[in-house]
Amino acid sequence: MGGLNLPTKQRWANEKAFAHPVLLKGLPAKPYAIMPHHPVQKKIIRRSLSGAGHLSHLHPLLQRIYAVRNLASAEELDRSLSKLPSPWLLSGMKAMVEQLAEAIENRRHLLIVADFDADGATSCAVAILGLRLFGAQRVSYIVPNRFDYGYGLTPEIVAVAARQQPDVLITVDNGISSIEGVRAARERGMRVLITDHHLPGPELPEADAMVNPNLPGDPFPSKSLAGVGVMFYVLMALRTHLREIGWFGQSGTSEPNLGQLLDLVALGTVADVVALDHVNRILVHQGLQRIRCGQAHPGVTALLEVAGRASHKVAAADLGFAAAPRLNAAGRIEDMALGIECLLTPDVETARNLAARLDDLNRERREIEDQMKLDALAILEDMDKVRQGRNDPAGLCLFDPSWHQGVIGILASRIKDRLHRPVIAFAPGGNGEIKGSARSIPGVHIRDVLSDIAARHPQLLSRFGGHALAAGLGLKAQDFKRFAEIFETEVAKHLEGVDLDHALHSDGELTAHELRLESAELLQQAGPWGQGFPEPLFDGDFEVVQSRVVGARHLKLVLKTPDQARMVDAIAFFVDRPENWLGYRRLKAAYRLDVNEFRDNRSVQLRIEYMETCGP
Repeated sequence: MGGLNLPTKQRWANEKAFAHPVLLKGLPAKPYAIMPHHPVQKKIIRRSLSGAGHLSHLHPLLQRIYAVRNLASAEELDRSLSKLPSPWLLSGMKAMVEQLAEAIENRRHLLIVADFDADGATSCAVAILGLRLFGAQRVSYIVPNRFDYGYGLTPEIVAVAARQQPDVLITVDNGISSIEGVRAARERGMRVLITDHHLPGPELPEADAMVNPNLPGDPFPSKSLAGVGVMFYVLMALRTHLREIGWFGQSGTSEPNLGQLLDLVALGTVADVVALDHVNRILVHQGLQRIRCGQAHPGVTALLEVAGRASHKVAAADLGFAAAPRLNAAGRIEDMALGIECLLTPDVETARNLAARLDDLNRERREIEDQMKLDALAILEDMDKVRQGRNDPAGLCLFDPSWHQGVIGILASRIKDRLHRPVIAFAPGGNGEIKGSARSIPGVHIRDVLSDIAARHPQLLSRFGGHALAAGLGLKAQDFKRFAEIFETEVAKHLEGVDLDHALHSDGELTAHELRLESAELLQQAGPWGQGFPEPLFDGDFEVVQSRVVGARHLKLVLKTPDQARMVDAIAFFVDRPENWLGYRRLKAAYRLDVNEFRDNRSVQLRIEYMETCGP
């Protein structure tokens, strides 16, 4: 029996934390050469579903899907804004809105300090547009160029910000670790307001106000808000406060509907790959609804258009795999100010021109990434020869002096998916330093790993910060080899109980009756799907009726169910040497149920994520 891992379709690696009814489990292909006929040892584990009685009013297929995603109650399916928890549950909110209200009333100069990724860009746009809706007269922004200043509110970026003579600095999607930067700003007479969602360190900055759901003891029920979600919550609380003090009537400012910002909130939330808990599902669903109804900001619409996605049927995956990479390309290759301007502009043609530029940068990013992947795979091959068949390392560090700072995060993610191990990719950072971007697997909290290293080796890391699955760090180039050894040792301590096999988690088989357009449409409406709330994946055995190669690397199929009751179209994208699959008559496939639209006709289609041959 032969098997194929589809290289660009291994999103399943991020879904391992969920207990689904069926587990397809196989030996990984060589990390440096995904081969079309690499032997795969499969194991199928079926579990009985339980605890789904509170969902009995739903379609049986949805009962099954939701039950294994651990929905505690039917109320969690309500995606209306009224189900959002109160913004006043966030500690520090009272001080935050009082500071902002005073600044708006007295026409202070508010300067937003943004991060240089998609979450930072959308957070910045939401902050600027929202504060202007409340009547703020002087709002501007600054976004550090990652190549010159690095991440966050550093003393260096404070000096740059001071040239604009702001009264108040507001950080979005950063700031919780900016101890020295906050101190430098306050010494210059600026007030500092921090909105962030990253995990704090043992010391907190002495800001004038801080809102972060991950602050110690914070009672807010969702710890998975993205930076843009935190900023949106600040605006909700600020609107309430301004209403209570009579600001709208006194100033002649109309009380705004903050729903008009939700397309930006949805984009930033999906782009940052935070868990789609109930709160985030509400925010993303509401944002998607606005996009589908043609009420998105011109920049969001333009990003989707340039990626070839139709706004009227946009899904969360379109934001994550089409709009977000183009927006992120600005910060990775050039300057995120380009992306922020795309989101801020009210002019459709300007937005399209900026989106076209972002699309060009994304192409450039892909070319750089392709070369870096070749370099990384060559390094892995050399390492494999040195290890001479020994087990894969617990964690891996990669560095090449030619690598691009803006692309190492993507590279680390790609290699992590191949090895299913925590990976850090490094690039030169200037002044004898290298900068690293880390990506981890479920069960290994990468920021905790770095925190433990910093505690045991106080002088090794110049900085670090991040989440459970992603983090950034800096260290001296001369310390790379030492750090790599320490990192592997430290990760090994965190691997107890972690499944290190490549695995596909399936929601089981679908009957011939369920393989219909109605089922696909039902699942489309049941999301939004994403990190922590994965899109349903099914598996089954099929007879191959027809197969042909399309677009050089895609495999188009017509499949028949084992009971011969139904034929269904299927497609596998980006197959390595797809012509090698044309002779097989039976397949085991793991697939998602999709809606195919062609010439105004809608039909069900299986989008194959993984397949194995079952005989000639």
